[in-house]
Parts: sequence; structure tokens; C-alpha cells
Amino acid sequence: MANREALRELQSRLASRLQAARTEGVRLSWLAIEAGGKKYLLPLHQSGEIFSWESAQGVPYTQAWFLGVSNLRGGLFGVVELSRFLAASAAADPVPATDASRSESYLVALNAALEVNCALLVDRLEGLRSVDSFASTALAQEGAPVYFGNVYTDANGENWQEINLQSLSQQPHFLSISA
Repeated sequence: MANREALRELQSRLASRLQAARTEGVRLSWLAIEAGGKKYLLPLHQSGEIFSWESAQGVPYTQAWFLGVSNLRGGLFGVVELSRFLAASAAADPVPATDASRSESYLVALNAALEVNCALLVDRLEGLRSVDSFASTALAQEGAPVYFGNVYTDANGENWQEINLQSLSQQPHFLSISA
């Protein structure tokens, strides 16, 4: 029960900050998340609704990173474990998590405008970030996936990798869930 109240409070804060961002004008802003111990930035205009973790119905003969499908507010969404997808792209598959260990995880749906009914399983939400939150910016490393954007470094020296969700949602590897 407390988890639902905390999620409602988080969604309320995010909604008010999104409204404030719209009135301030167009600026780069992201939803900051953590997945697999790494920090990522998801563009707000490409991100959709946030849901607390609910078990997905498994689908046979699919990639290990595709957890199955889930009914999220009346819509059927494919659920991709972001950390496992990124690790599979780097040829190092992490140990799968259990439903119990995912109790504090969240699902971040892709924006409906991307026309892909998909939600990304992330370990933790870190709030909203803008360009002002970072001390420096660097281009993605050479050989990085095409959906990786810039790398931003905050005042604490932590690196945040931007993920272009539109580009990710169009990648054949992302769209091909069959094993």
C-alpha cells in the first residue's frame, strides 16, 4: 500500500515538473533511471507513463531480455528488461532477477507517439534532469550502439548515458524478440 502511495506521489511530482517544463520553453530534459548498476537518461518527450513492477506473462521462445507481456492500464505492452537488453548487445548476459528482487523496480512505457507498445523494466527512478544538472558532456564512445546519445557527467563525477528511445524502438535487434 505504501509503495502505491509513493508511486502516486512520484507521478504527481513528475507531472507538476513536466507542466513547469512545458511553460518554461523547450529545453533538453530527461527521466533519470538506473538499470544494471548504470545510470541512464531517457528523453522525456520519448518516455511515457511510469508503472510499478508487475509480473509479466512470459512468452515462449523469446530472447532472455524480453520478459513477456503485461496489461498496463488496459493496454498490452511487451516488457523489456533494459539492463539485460543492453548487456546482450554487449555480449555479456547478467544473471536474471527474480520477481522478489524486482519489488522496487519500475516499468517505463515508451511514448505512444513511437508506436511501439513496450515498457522498459528499470531498477530505480532517479528523478528528472535537465542540461543544468550536468557539469560536462561528451559524445558517445566509438562503437557504442546507435541509440546511445551523449554521455553527461554530473557534479559528483557520475556518468549518465543518454538513450534515444525513438532510435532504440526502431532497431531490428530490439524489435526481434524471437530466440
